[in-house]
This record gives sequence, C-alpha cells and structure tokens, in this order.
Amino acid sequence: MVAAFASLAVVGFAAAMVAPTAVALADPPEQETPDSAYSVALEDTQNLTVTVEGAEIAPVERGSFEVYVTPKPTPTPTPTTASNSNSGGTAPAAPLFYTGGGAPADWMAAAGIAEADWGYVDYIVSRESGWNPNATNSSSGACGLVQALPCSKVPGNGYDPVDNLRWANGYAGKYGGWAGSYNFWINNHWW
Repeated sequence: MVAAFASLAVVGFAAAMVAPTAVALADPPEQETPDSAYSVALEDTQNLTVTVEGAEIAPVERGSFEVYVTPKPTPTPTPTTASNSNSGGTAPAAPLFYTGGGAPADWMAAAGIAEADWGYVDYIVSRESGWNPNATNSSSGACGLVQALPCSKVPGNGYDPVDNLRWANGYAGKYGGWAGSYNFWINNHWW
C-alpha cells in the first residue's frame, strides 16, 4: 500500500506538523494491451543463441493441420419429355426465352423477309410485342415478336426472333403477304 504524506509548516510553531493528505491506494490493475503486428511476430520468432562455437537456432514447434475438401456430387440429370400436352402427369417444359442479341433488321433479314416489307413487319410487331422476343400473352399464351398462337406453331423456338419471324413470313401469306397483313391489322387490331 502506498500512502502519501505531506508536511505542513505552520507559522508561529516551533515544530512542523505532519498529517496524511490521502488514503492508501491499491496498485492499479494491469491494462491489457492489444496485440500488435509486432508483438504477434515477436512471439513467433525463433530464438538465436550466439556462442563462441557459433550460432544456434532453436527450432519452432508448430501445430499441423490437414485440409480435406468434400467434392460436390455430380448432379443426376432429370430426363425431360418433349411433350406439348400435359398427359401422363408430367408438367410441360418451361419456355426457352431468348437471351441473345441482335436488332430487328438483322432478325428480319435472317428470317428471309424482303426489305420492301420491313415497314409492314415493323408496324405489326411494334404493336404485337414491342419487338420483345420474350413477350407472352398471359391470357392466350401467344408468344414471341408476332404473338404466334399457340406458341407451339412456330418451328424451332417461338421465343427465338428469327424462328418467330420466319413462321410469320409464311403466316402473312394468309393475307396475301405483309401488305395485306398490315391492312388487316389496321382494320382489326390483330392478325
């Protein structure tokens, strides 16, 4: 215990008076110092002892560990049926939405539509799907750029813009070509 004393000199007295000025204090608790990069490295260093015969390094004993990675099992493919009906209790396959790129002119050219008919096609497709290859009518199930109904009419994939336009190019023949299809659409707002 530490006690602090102070001496007090009183004027007019022959002797000085001494009195305690504080209470005894306990040793302050040790404060933990956070580990620093230096202190951690210092603990992990090897001891080097240098003698007349030479230097000697004490080996560091470290724990060992082992890593085992469990391999992911290869998923077993689920067989799918190419059925358009829901017979036999199997659900129909999900549509294969279009994820590729391209532009309307590229799609029309690839579908074999004459450049002179592109204006008619643009008018109809802009109103049917807004040139969205993945457009689907939720009530009827019509799909693709020209809203083929049913979607299964389109050879290939009804959501592929080239397949959809190729099918529509043949379908326009029902109206005498794209100009007739355009006139029918103007009068009926469908084709």
